[in-house]
Amino acid sequence: MTYASFPFDGKMPAQPPGERNDDLIDIERLLRMALRQAKVVIVCAVIGLLLGVVYLQTTPPKYTAVARVLIDEGLSRITEDAETTPLNMQSDGAVLSQIEILTSSRLAGNVVDHLRLTENENFMNPPSSLFGRIVGGLRGLVGYLRSQPEANDGDYDAETLAAMKAAATRQYAIELLQKNVVANRVGRTFVVAVAYQSHDPQLAAEITNAYADAYLSHQLDASYEASERATVWLRDRLDELRAGSQNAALEVEKYRAEHGLSASQGQLLTEQQLTELTGQLIEAQADTAKTQARYQQYKAIVDAGSAEAVGNVAITSDQPPTSTIATLKERYLNVTRREQEITRNYGEDHQQAVALRREQAELTRSIYAQLQQLTESYRNDFEVAQARETALRRTLSDARGESAEANQSRVVLRELEQQASALSALYQTFLSRYEETQQKQSFPIAKVRVISEATTPKAATSPRTSMVLGIALILGGMLGGALGALNEFNERFFRTGEDVRDQLGMKFLGYLPLIGRAEVKGKTPAAPGASPDSKKAERATALMERRARMRVTVDAPASMFAESLRNAKIAGDVVLQNSRSKVIGVVSVLPGEGKSTVASNLAELLALNNSRTLLIDADLRNPGLTRGLGIRSEAGLMEAVVNLQNWRSLLKHDRQTNLAILPAVVRGQFSHTSELLSSPGMHQLIEQARESFEHIIVDLPPLGPVVDAKAFEPCADGFVVVVEWGRTPRAVVRSTLASEPRIANKVLGVVLNKVKLASLPRYGSFGSSEQFLRRYSSYYLDNTETREKEPS
Repeated sequence: MTYASFPFDGKMPAQPPGERNDDLIDIERLLRMALRQAKVVIVCAVIGLLLGVVYLQTTPPKYTAVARVLIDEGLSRITEDAETTPLNMQSDGAVLSQIEILTSSRLAGNVVDHLRLTENENFMNPPSSLFGRIVGGLRGLVGYLRSQPEANDGDYDAETLAAMKAAATRQYAIELLQKNVVANRVGRTFVVAVAYQSHDPQLAAEITNAYADAYLSHQLDASYEASERATVWLRDRLDELRAGSQNAALEVEKYRAEHGLSASQGQLLTEQQLTELTGQLIEAQADTAKTQARYQQYKAIVDAGSAEAVGNVAITSDQPPTSTIATLKERYLNVTRREQEITRNYGEDHQQAVALRREQAELTRSIYAQLQQLTESYRNDFEVAQARETALRRTLSDARGESAEANQSRVVLRELEQQASALSALYQTFLSRYEETQQKQSFPIAKVRVISEATTPKAATSPRTSMVLGIALILGGMLGGALGALNEFNERFFRTGEDVRDQLGMKFLGYLPLIGRAEVKGKTPAAPGASPDSKKAERATALMERRARMRVTVDAPASMFAESLRNAKIAGDVVLQNSRSKVIGVVSVLPGEGKSTVASNLAELLALNNSRTLLIDADLRNPGLTRGLGIRSEAGLMEAVVNLQNWRSLLKHDRQTNLAILPAVVRGQFSHTSELLSSPGMHQLIEQARESFEHIIVDLPPLGPVVDAKAFEPCADGFVVVVEWGRTPRAVVRSTLASEPRIANKVLGVVLNKVKLASLPRYGSFGSSEQFLRRYSSYYLDNTETREKEPS
């Protein structure tokens, strides 16, 4: 027998459950998910809005008072030189430092002490919101559980206990004050806004102004304390520097006296003497050179002879005009000129010319004699200058020797003088700084000023109704979105026929609506301690409802439930059309999916169509079909398999549909049910039943917990798989069928049972058949399927 219409190779589709291979985002799927979870989002948003309203109603209003303080560095320039001291503009870090000072515990303690806030009951015990009281209670509980045993109060005297209590109260007031005070920089300016929030507007203004005043006082105190500390330190340092400078000066004078390094006009005596000798030596060298040059010049003239000496013009260049040699030279020139004129006019032999030549010769001898005398005089001058130079050289050499010995002492002296000068300069610097610090200490000025005082606020700043409701609505919506996303993330179940075809690759036979409920309409289960009659009535009602579920196709043949089972019948007729008798097993993967209900109604439907039908309850471990039909029998399938001769006598018949039913009877803890269903007796029973019935519907145990259905598989022509809608995970169905390929190859189709029709359209794609269930309802004559509660 072949099943070409429904091939199955034991493998599931390649894509994982719930995933698609589309590269693009499935907008339609996202919209369906949003529509499905819209109720969750709306409910959470409404809850958030209600919680916001509760918060507004239970939270006392708070008022905020604001004061503005300017950090003005220019205020400190009153006592400084405006021309030499540039304005030091505050950097961002400096402004942030001032903000930290404003919110410090020390400043808060000053405000607490100034306003005596520890005695202000309105400040110490402000009204709190419901949320604050809850959080405070939880913190108190946690603190109590985590606290360590404290010392007994008897260990301290009354005064100590009072001081400890006062300190604790003051610390609590400081922490409460710091909690509600805020200091922020206004833009990029040097203005700091100080704000305090309180339920009492008058108290908020008082505390804010007290904060500004305390900040100004803190600045003044800080400036005064810094100046005072600097003054004390400078005074001590000045005493040390004064003593050090004096000692250094004394050391210099003492060392100079010990080493003969006396000074005159800023110089040492040895240095002055050496300088004078050097100058004299230079003058002597110049004089020697001058006399030597003059002597050499005249000596050269004398050595040249008298004739050459008279004609040399250099002999009168360094002589005064009234000197003897100058006079002789002038006479010689006059005689020579007259001799030349007479010779030119009267001839050489003229008597006067001869006399003039004799006078010329006499003058030549006189001039030469004078030159010899001058040369000898110049030689003497040269020798005197040379002797003087030699004496000065000797004296300078001796002085230099003495100076070299004093140089080593001068190095030490110079070092001592430098130390003394440095100490003196440092002392003068510290002295001027000390005087400036004293002036500042006597005139302290704060670098901040209040430019806007806090006034009593007229309107509450918190809670803001619109903001609170908006945030509550948004948070509620976000929570709803998160819960909706979590619901969709956990959505791993079969919802539509498309899921069946995509995930399992099998034929979808239809939706079986939820048809039953645990209690009769208008009734409730019997309470503990109820009378036996009421409990008996409840059990009877539950039994009647179970039987009604087993006969929906009989009681409501025109219902959607019956129509879906007709689709399963047609699928079996088409696929198994060559079989003279069709054996169809009804299975599920997990217990409680309603397979017994489906098997019973399918068999009833077939019997209503005048088809000879046998319904077998093969779930020997949990015969829900037999219990649901209310059949009481002493023997059933087990006895029929064991004793084939009498199996027909064990059948039960439905008088209305003539359906034959072979029930199952549990005999103790019988665990070998799979061997019974795969035994030759079972095969013979089915073969004998084929001869008498056209359809044999077998209610088999679920595939997951036991292997009974696998053992019965050789006897079956096909299987109808029942999957509970919205409960059975897709993964477990896929894995179970993949592990049972022989059963999977015989599956006629899959029905989704216990479907909530009101919720089904939310899972169908736009334009799918699930969207038109309301239109289909006119073709169904019974509304049993619209019940939404599941059977217990």
